[in-house]
Amino acid sequence: MVHQNGKLYVVATPIGNLADISIRGLETLKQVDLIAAEDTRHVRVLLQHYGIGNKVVSFHDHNEDRQAENLLEKLKTGVSIALVSDAGTPLLSDPGLPLVRKAKDAGITVTPVPGACALIAALSAAGLPVNAFSYEGFLPRTASARKAFFNEKLTSPTTWVFYESSHRILDALEDMASVLEPDRLIVIARELTKLHETIIKTVLSDAVALVAQDSNMRKGEFVVIVAGAAQADKSGQALSPEHIRVLSALMRRCSTKTAVDLAVEITGGRKKLLYKAALELENAK
Repeated sequence: MVHQNGKLYVVATPIGNLADISIRGLETLKQVDLIAAEDTRHVRVLLQHYGIGNKVVSFHDHNEDRQAENLLEKLKTGVSIALVSDAGTPLLSDPGLPLVRKAKDAGITVTPVPGACALIAALSAAGLPVNAFSYEGFLPRTASARKAFFNEKLTSPTTWVFYESSHRILDALEDMASVLEPDRLIVIARELTKLHETIIKTVLSDAVALVAQDSNMRKGEFVVIVAGAAQADKSGQALSPEHIRVLSALMRRCSTKTAVDLAVEITGGRKKLLYKAALELENAK
């Protein structure tokens, strides 16, 4: 007997407020045979709130390769499955890729059921350009790797976005401030759609001070949005990101005066502007 394949639904769930789920999302969760969830305890709060009693199985970072095979076999026998993460849209820094990839390769229909996404929610309220942006997921865990990443992003002209945890948000901002210019615009979006939602747009140096001084700004889940590097003024009256990068590197190795003199010689930038930038970099430490 040949079974008709089931369908895999990739369902976005609320990132905070339980009312954020779509009507179609609720209907899908009610109709499927099985729900594959990153954390079964977490998703049951949502299901119980809406009176949904469908079977739930665990599907997370530590079992997704093995579980993807099991779920694929169920799909092949006609079982319909909804894939959900703890919050937001699956696969955006959440498990799910092995299952979606295997299902697509097997010719099984994969249907997105769109809804909440912390990345898009933060961008929509940030007040920074979003016609082009890059999503970087979670940052590396070590300071050296984070600084290397920030150096790669130093001259990027487009907005970029990353997620960060409460345990590392201050370290991440301090590492960023050691590489990027202190007046770089950033947005910190915290606890989106939850009771203590906070969205702050400020310059990098002020953001570091705010998070260091306010313990509440080190709690919850974070989306950080960073403005792209400002383009150099063709009149030569402004410093380019390359000027700042060279100056920052020199200041890590020699005195401020020597760093400024060398930066003038290397980049051809105006000494007055480079010296001012050096003082700002020192104050941001």
